[in-house]
Amino acid sequence: MNRQAALKRLQNEKDWDIIIIGGGATGLGAAVDAASRGYRTVLVEGHDFGKGTSSRATKLVHGGVRYMAQGNLKLVREALRERGLLLKNAPHITSGLLFIIPVYSFFQKMFYGVGLGMYDMLAGKLSLGKTKWLSKKKTLEYLPDLSGDGLSGGIAYYDGQFDDARLAIDLAKTAVKHGAAIINYCKATELIKKDGKVKGVITQDLLDGAVKQLTAKVVINATGVFTDAIMHLDDPGHGAMVKPSQGIHLVVEKHFFEASQALMIPKTEDGRVLFAVPWHDKVVIGTTDTAIDTISFEPRPLEEEISFVLHHANKYFKKNIQRSDIKSMFAGLRPLVKPKDAQSTSVISRDHIIIVAPSGLITITGGKWTTYRKMAEDVIDHAVITGKLPQRTCITKDMAIGLQDDAYTHINGDNALHRGATLSEKEIEYFVKHEMAQTVEDILARRTRLLFLDAAAAIERCYETAALMARFMDKGEDWVKKQVEEFNAVAKNYLP
Repeated sequence: MNRQAALKRLQNEKDWDIIIIGGGATGLGAAVDAASRGYRTVLVEGHDFGKGTSSRATKLVHGGVRYMAQGNLKLVREALRERGLLLKNAPHITSGLLFIIPVYSFFQKMFYGVGLGMYDMLAGKLSLGKTKWLSKKKTLEYLPDLSGDGLSGGIAYYDGQFDDARLAIDLAKTAVKHGAAIINYCKATELIKKDGKVKGVITQDLLDGAVKQLTAKVVINATGVFTDAIMHLDDPGHGAMVKPSQGIHLVVEKHFFEASQALMIPKTEDGRVLFAVPWHDKVVIGTTDTAIDTISFEPRPLEEEISFVLHHANKYFKKNIQRSDIKSMFAGLRPLVKPKDAQSTSVISRDHIIIVAPSGLITITGGKWTTYRKMAEDVIDHAVITGKLPQRTCITKDMAIGLQDDAYTHINGDNALHRGATLSEKEIEYFVKHEMAQTVEDILARRTRLLFLDAAAAIERCYETAALMARFMDKGEDWVKKQVEEFNAVAKNYLP
């Protein structure tokens, strides 16, 4: 996956079958699906792959326990099926994880136990393990740092875990393997129309300013929380459809919650869900559900959100977490499509929707990481009809994700890299030449996860990373200085 090779293809090849705007989970999944069916596919992303919501998840591959309480069994069943497929197709960056729900009454024990038993049933053959009732003693054996005050026992159930940004990169590489042209830092600025129909996209390379016209039989808008902006290019009178909801996470050292299992509180004081999840030798605690009016590529945790998460973590943990103990904090925006009668973002369904405009522009939004593959299958099915493409069957259900070459396996398996070890020259070279890393942030935030795990450590690694990148990208000291300044400006938002 090389950026210069992709740019050359965009320059030399014309008349694509499918153009996809957006390089997050949905767009990348669609590119894999389309290219593997044999359609000539190009994907353009205005920033880096997974830069937005797709790198800021709770790191869970799950059916959605809380959606059962909302009665959305269809979504839960679909998500559990997709969870099983993802764990099978990407075992190198996914795993099963045991979750413990502490209960404080006999009623809670029966209520959650029966509900999660149904959760297992909905998973069918793709179940990761059976739900178990736990005694108070066994619950505390699993979660030794959980406060035992008022504890009656617990419920143990299984769900999945993954590394979101690494999966995004693997999907991009898989799409390229199947013939797609994938390019980051290439923004869609206009839609090309003929007789009222969308026939392509005008793009601008944000690194050198080059403008290109790309034509295709069908264009897909897969831009998540930025969906409305692309729909507005098609129809200037388009009203806002997406109502973004912000969720934040705090990352702390593992000694605050020494467990191989995850904690799940299904209902906090204000009805939200709280997780404490072990991840890359740290603990990720979240999340919130806050309606947001302003959409940003770098959303910031609000003070009230930070206080909420700390308050509830300290309510359940034995060891008190101070704000100064936070190693990194990050926020992500969910692209929720709000029905007219919804009063709160917390009750909006995570189902995805697909809209085919009169112009033929296809928009897909909503959904979540776990169901990205099914979302991709659905939107490409629509694209085939809209673009009058030859019918070909989706083959992604059993498709392995990622390229297993020696260098890739070495880097992906090096957990020390994710925890913050100094990056080697070989690793930097690989990220630049084979994973389209163009900025220090690309490497420290998404090719590795250091910014999300320890923001101060990422800032410390910034200059040496920029200097090594400059060597492989033929850049000078001015570029290095600018990269350091830009990264520090972003990284400070992750500091407590």
